[in-house]
Amino acid sequence: MTQELPGALLLDPKVLDDPYPFYRELREKAPVWEIPGTEVFTVSTFELLAEAAGRVEDFSSNMKCLLYRDEAGLPGRFTFGDAGGQALATADPPLHAIHRNAVFPELVAKRMEALEPDIVDLANELVTQALDSGTIEFMSAIGNTVPITMIGRLVGFRDSNLDELWSSAVNGTRLVGGTLSLDELIEVASNTAGILAWIADQLSAALEDPSEDLLGAVAHAVNEGVLSDSEAIGILTTLLSAGGETTTSLLGNAVRMLAERPELQEQLRQNPEQIATFAEEALRLESPFRYMMRSVPKDTMLGNVAIPAGATVLLLWGAGNRDPNEFERPDEIDLDRRLPRRHVAFGRGIHHCVGAPLARVEARNVLTVLLERTDSITLDPGHSPSWVSSLLVRRHELLPVRLHTR
Repeated sequence: MTQELPGALLLDPKVLDDPYPFYRELREKAPVWEIPGTEVFTVSTFELLAEAAGRVEDFSSNMKCLLYRDEAGLPGRFTFGDAGGQALATADPPLHAIHRNAVFPELVAKRMEALEPDIVDLANELVTQALDSGTIEFMSAIGNTVPITMIGRLVGFRDSNLDELWSSAVNGTRLVGGTLSLDELIEVASNTAGILAWIADQLSAALEDPSEDLLGAVAHAVNEGVLSDSEAIGILTTLLSAGGETTTSLLGNAVRMLAERPELQEQLRQNPEQIATFAEEALRLESPFRYMMRSVPKDTMLGNVAIPAGATVLLLWGAGNRDPNEFERPDEIDLDRRLPRRHVAFGRGIHHCVGAPLARVEARNVLTVLLERTDSITLDPGHSPSWVSSLLVRRHELLPVRLHTR
């Protein structure tokens, strides 16, 4: 059965733009699929994703390679073993718990609550500017701006430039997007030196004078010997990339869904308490991070498929979130779904995204402001939306919309 699926489908540009028919085929034919000609496997059913995420001794989060598109269109592996270091999202127990405990209390406690008024104010400011224009490119006008502003404030970066922060966040996720050629991958990797040096300078200043923010919490952990400098820089870099990309993708995807469904817009305007549930459905239907990588330290089995030591496994969250064995009407928006947060858009198990609460509060507030201050949101008929070319992120590169004011 699996031979019916050409390996090049995974990175085919048309499949990247609309992966869901392919995900359906994977779930039905090859829930655990070895991509022919590679040692890369995909996992696509909700049940097996949950199992793999729980078996941390068999499926390690340690990043051993980066993916690229080889000349045959297959995923090649640029391997570096343990040279890259492991931090937070790529750390296994017991190191992962040490890293998470260094940032998690600060991330979800008083700083989160303090940011909500700022989110509302920024959303209102950007929507006001957008309404003056009428037709906007949503991502650059609002979708990219709110998350990168808020992650910068949450972390506590000092004297930061939003454009530079956004470029750095995108550069980080391009590295793991899987669609670059090997030469392009090496070039993008070389471009990360500047942001790593900048983050190192930010950490150095915080070590001398820790502030009451996430950067300060990480600095305290370094000063107390809990984290090394390199681990701290890795954590801060990860939070910048993930914090920027996740909510950016969510906002764009949610607004596109609204623009395509006038009746849904009106329902949410009449019932704003359902906006939070809608955000969960947007996360499930268009998972911002479509996969996470795992390495295999020893021979193992999953779903009756043998996976050898040294293999790379891609946990396809985007496929699991539309698994009909787990969700009724998996391809539809259901605002009455019994367990709206059961999806795996923020991962599963010990690596459930630490920034999920921030993404939720940003999405709820931005969508609320947008719906309160408009009569309708429509796609711009003269310009089609486009997606970023990435196996990892499900983000609009361009999303031209028209906003009609109340």
